[in-house]
Amino acid sequence: MSDTGSNTGTDPAAPLARLTQAERRDRSERELLGAAIRVVAGQGVSAATFDAIGREAGFSRGLVTQRFGSKEGLIRALITHLHEWQADGLDDAQVSEMDGLTALCAFVQLHCETMRSSAEADTYFMLLAAAVADRLETREAFGESHEIERVLIRGFIERGQAKGHVRKGVDADAEALLAGCALLGMRMQALIDPEFDAAPVRDTLIASLRARLGTPSGEKEKRQ
Repeated sequence: MSDTGSNTGTDPAAPLARLTQAERRDRSERELLGAAIRVVAGQGVSAATFDAIGREAGFSRGLVTQRFGSKEGLIRALITHLHEWQADGLDDAQVSEMDGLTALCAFVQLHCETMRSSAEADTYFMLLAAAVADRLETREAFGESHEIERVLIRGFIERGQAKGHVRKGVDADAEALLAGCALLGMRMQALIDPEFDAAPVRDTLIASLRARLGTPSGEKEKRQ
């Protein structure tokens, strides 16, 4: 999961009396997810009990249970929320209007820009690490999430191939997995090492992508 998003959701200033039942449910669920993100990012995965999340959001533990059912249900809801958050960030950056190779490099750039300031992405990778370390059933949910990311990155590469900005012989699947693994490694390194400077690694990764994937005509067009 790359950290490229912006805040979304129902207007927090809207009076509750004006909201429909569905809107109230959506608001409470988003507030609970926001509380879960704050608890995990600030206190750690083990602190994210339904009691703690309910207190952080100003709701009862019972509402957390009602909304998500189980810890796995909560994590799956968080993953869905974070994919939506990422999609909003990509839309804001107008990545869909870029050629494929430029879009891929922008994706890397956006991922790195919030390396030190994204509670959402920190939460995702902290939960991922816990799921792997403790062999939790939620590993399956993260596997599905990473497949979504692989398909997204592969789409950038295939778009570039279709428009002549990426070499036809490039293995889009392999390159998508390689780029995703690089971004995953950078995020985990940032969690481990508070002094980690992502900028030179980011620049090296982008330069490597352009050198390996780009076509001479695509690079010429980019310079112009």
